[in-house]
Amino acid sequence: MSTRPPPERNEHRHWHALHAAEALAAVESDAASGLSPEESRRRLERFGRNALPEPERRSLSSVFLGQFKSPLIYLLLVAAVIAVALGHASDAAVIFIVVLLNALIGAFQEGRAERALEALRKLATHKARLVRGGRQRIVAAGEVVPGDVLLLEAGDAIAADARLLDGAALQIAEAALTGESVPVGKHLLPLAPDTPLADRRNMVYAGTHVTAGRARAVVVATGLATEIGHIAALAEAATEPKTPLERRIAQFGRWIIFAAAGMFLLVNAIGLLRGVPLGEILMVGISQLVGMIPEGLPVAMTIALAVGVQRMARRNAVVRRLAAVETLGSTTVICSDKTGTLTRNEMTVTAVYLPDGRELSVTGAGYEPLGRFLDGVREADPAGDEELRVLLEAGALCNDARLQGPEQVEPRWKPIGDPTEVALLTLAIKGGVVPEELRVRYPRRAEIPFDPAAKMMATQHETPQGTRVVLKGAPEAVLELCRAVRRNGADEPLDEDARPAMHAAAERLAAGALRVLAVAVVDGAEIDGRAGFAAFRGRATLLGLVGQIDPPRPEAKDAVERCRAAGIKPVLVTGDHKVTGHAIAKALDIARDGDVTVDGRELERMSDAELAERIEDISVFARVHPAQKLRIVDAYQRRDEVVAMTGDGVNDAPALVQADVGVAMGVTGTEVAKEAAKIVIADDNFATIVAAVEEGRVVYRNIKKTVLFLFSTSAAEVLVLVLAMLLGYPPPFAAVQILWNNLVTEGVITVNLVMEPPEGDEMRQRPIAPDEPLLTRILLTRMGFMVPAIVASTLGWFIARIAEGVPEAQVRTETFTLLAICEWFNVLNCRSERKSALTLGLLGNRWLLGGLVIGNLLQVAVVFWAPLAGVFHTVRFSLEEVAALGIVGSLVLWVEELRKLVVRRRAARLTAGAAR
Repeated sequence: MSTRPPPERNEHRHWHALHAAEALAAVESDAASGLSPEESRRRLERFGRNALPEPERRSLSSVFLGQFKSPLIYLLLVAAVIAVALGHASDAAVIFIVVLLNALIGAFQEGRAERALEALRKLATHKARLVRGGRQRIVAAGEVVPGDVLLLEAGDAIAADARLLDGAALQIAEAALTGESVPVGKHLLPLAPDTPLADRRNMVYAGTHVTAGRARAVVVATGLATEIGHIAALAEAATEPKTPLERRIAQFGRWIIFAAAGMFLLVNAIGLLRGVPLGEILMVGISQLVGMIPEGLPVAMTIALAVGVQRMARRNAVVRRLAAVETLGSTTVICSDKTGTLTRNEMTVTAVYLPDGRELSVTGAGYEPLGRFLDGVREADPAGDEELRVLLEAGALCNDARLQGPEQVEPRWKPIGDPTEVALLTLAIKGGVVPEELRVRYPRRAEIPFDPAAKMMATQHETPQGTRVVLKGAPEAVLELCRAVRRNGADEPLDEDARPAMHAAAERLAAGALRVLAVAVVDGAEIDGRAGFAAFRGRATLLGLVGQIDPPRPEAKDAVERCRAAGIKPVLVTGDHKVTGHAIAKALDIARDGDVTVDGRELERMSDAELAERIEDISVFARVHPAQKLRIVDAYQRRDEVVAMTGDGVNDAPALVQADVGVAMGVTGTEVAKEAAKIVIADDNFATIVAAVEEGRVVYRNIKKTVLFLFSTSAAEVLVLVLAMLLGYPPPFAAVQILWNNLVTEGVITVNLVMEPPEGDEMRQRPIAPDEPLLTRILLTRMGFMVPAIVASTLGWFIARIAEGVPEAQVRTETFTLLAICEWFNVLNCRSERKSALTLGLLGNRWLLGGLVIGNLLQVAVVFWAPLAGVFHTVRFSLEEVAALGIVGSLVLWVEELRKLVVRRRAARLTAGAAR
């Protein structure tokens, strides 16, 4: 054998277009002896191990340092440095502690999620059986090289991409790679070069496994050169977009930097004009700078996202990246895989056609042996319906599926095996047939395994009346062998008039996206291995047709409806056939009248411009390959859509990375898909996606409540200081009091505001626009009521008490306390945009109630406890003044309550008008 290395894979990208002998020649191998041990070692050195590279993991330090990448954090650090330079080390220490706490919380949450899902990408098999040097050997999958001849049989996982050389009744489960929901039959004939991946029936691929038959195949690609490797490379190259929240924070941070810098200069200019000493006015300016910066916002956002993570975990969603929680709430398009995500991944017979013209529908989805057998079947008890009973028994006999259980952990009998045959076994059980008893009564004596070329299989059984052969397969193949049909207990000739009716019935079932099988019997016949199926031509009697489909999950339709109500467009992206994909989409209301279904070949012919123009009308993408899934996600993102991609297969990985939120299935999901995703759904339930979207919206709404609270109080604080100085008064607060207010008074209630429960209407709102700023028009309008109320209360009290001749230290202490009281009332305002704070009840958010109690106690301590009072320049005042401060401070609550009342009444009038 030549030792010259075989050509690189890209010289023969269309291995499926070559004859088996040509493929062998291209990789310089031999079908009988394979490679020599020496040659396999040389090729291992040349091509490398048959493995995918492990992704680079972020170290704990990089995760921690990543928490500091925020303009708000940068500004806080600058303020802390200036404070240190001015000798105010304690003030700087407080700022540093806040920044450090924010980083620790974020790093802990992201690190825990990474540890829960670490090291998930790996090949699907660890061993491979092959021929080397003319002998069978078992080697580690990583040592397989191009040119090796694999030996495959049922149960084997395939270690590398290979071209089939020979085989018998080979079937491969390729759902993880192509999305095909049933095992695929294979053959040896060359195919057209442009044959899609899912239709390359003469190839086997790494990451798939053999469900039936046996074969030999020559390896043509290993490692990154395999289809799985190509998908992994696509996933690696895909760009992970910034989340909407990250974009908003970056935009908001830039605005805050300019505003805070401008305010710092303004305060210092006014102070210098008023003759305030430079050192004192600089500390006031720094305090005001800190006041302008919502230092509580990074911590509050991190906690809000972490709370969302915990809530999602309780709803079976594992979040790998905190910001993905909020992004789900902004989602406008969900691109969902079909098999195992929207459907049960359990083939189910839903229709039975009998030769007497009856078409029966079957209830029960998936493998439910105790399901109900519907309509005509219930009326015609199978035990008394000869035609139906014989059909059910034949389907159970010509069948390699079996029953497992019952056991303590699984109290039901459960059928296992090839999905198509399991569906027939389940059908028989639903009709009252006990398969195991039947197989004892009619033992199998011979068989012809399923032949992909003939599209059928046969089994021979011993009966009291003699031998019987049962045939099962594609209708067109089985009908070719039939001479009669079973009607009313007797065989009637299948003449030229009756045959078209049978074909029409099969086509009608297939048009409904059903996979149709025909079942027939040959009494008195025996299987002849040499003659094969040809021995039964003109001797078989047709018993009927069965149609099966992978049914939708029962909760999927409701989840789709909730998506639509929330303004989210569901899109089905599948590797399955166009008719099947469209039928499932119609059943789930993903596809509506006027919507378009496009397959991979049609998509390939579309330019990017045409796809962008038509994509709004497309609800189903069928028979697509990984690069096309990536293109679909990119097309939506170019329209400024926020895209969530759900999937469980290897073929979903690149799109999962590219999507704004990649959502992998935890049970059926492949390791590569989980690695690529930001969120993993533990129960594989599409409804869990919708629950996660709802939770994301709750998180974002709570963040907005926090933004409103922080900025209304910060803006009021700045205005009080600036207006007092412009009016010729001394600063109403000491610099250290401003720091206390921003870091302590606000801090103990800000982080608790993000714990607000859902208000109940989250899934009736439109998705958050990707370009929506943190401070929306509605928030600014509400600030327009809150800020003047706080300013009027605090500045008015300050000026009035100064006019009364009260000592300045006491006036500052009272004003400092009044500002805290205003904030306590204002946090109640921020709990809801429309609902009255008087009706919400503090027990609805026990965390906020606790924060208010702690805030009150801390304010009492800073005023009345001497050690703190000395640090924060406060003095005691009477209880009568405390009561007066409480009454004045409540003004902000009543102003906002009046606004809410007007809004509610206006909304009620609009609703009543729309109803009329």
